[in-house]
Amino acid sequence: MKPLDRHSFNLELENRVEKVITDYNLIDKGDKVAVALSGGKDSVLTLHILHKLVEEGGFDFKLLAIAIDEGIVHYREEGLEAARGQAKDLGVEYHELSFKKEIRFSLDEASQFYQTACVPCGVFRRYLLNRTACQLNVDKLATGHNLDDEVQSYLMSFARADVRRFAKFGPKQERIHPGMVPRIKPLWLVKEKEVGTWAIMNEIPVHLAECPYAHQSLRSRLKNYLNQLEEERPGTKLNLLNFFQKNLRNLDQKRIELHRCQKCGEPSSVPVCKACEIQEFLEQKLR
Repeated sequence: MKPLDRHSFNLELENRVEKVITDYNLIDKGDKVAVALSGGKDSVLTLHILHKLVEEGGFDFKLLAIAIDEGIVHYREEGLEAARGQAKDLGVEYHELSFKKEIRFSLDEASQFYQTACVPCGVFRRYLLNRTACQLNVDKLATGHNLDDEVQSYLMSFARADVRRFAKFGPKQERIHPGMVPRIKPLWLVKEKEVGTWAIMNEIPVHLAECPYAHQSLRSRLKNYLNQLEEERPGTKLNLLNFFQKNLRNLDQKRIELHRCQKCGEPSSVPVCKACEIQEFLEQKLR
């Protein structure tokens, strides 16, 4: 097998991401774009490519990064160090928040009351990322979701018969409420394996350890199953993505009507948002 050439590999990867950004109009001229930066390989790659697009002058937008400290002992600090370092090296404006300070509970404290810690983690992360992005007047919130993540998310929603979540499929989510910052996924057509290869080939210091709570999730089991399928039948993941994209276009999805949470004022489809509901539950349990 011919060894990979780093320059050619990087160029092909960057061109593919740029094509997704252009084809799906992910970023408009003059946008303020925040990267949800965890310090892991996916979000760091997203930051690097977006930074390069701005530096080379092909795109005109302002770039910044937002990191969230969930509060996972012996795990999260390494990722945050990578996030801080990458933002500093690239000269990108950096903002860091924590569950403990903003929600008053760390994920370690909350996890004992849930079958999977991914429940409170996902709710609070989305809540803080969106709220912070709004406060910073951000136009687009870029996440590091790759092709593997997208296929896993669709299959999870399919397995749960959660048709409403199909609306989140795709490289771009439109603004559905004044208080909801649209999310974009520049790595939509990049496989997770390719992201790892990029980090290693370019010697980028990223956090590669898996979250200690990951094994509890349905996503983890689906990920292992899909990786096995891809190994046996190369192209399976891309075929699934193309199938979902083609068929979701014709799916009649009822738009969810959003209001303001009665407690915090953030966008919510119910009177009290999930973040406030979980926070109130934890306050009672940990009182």
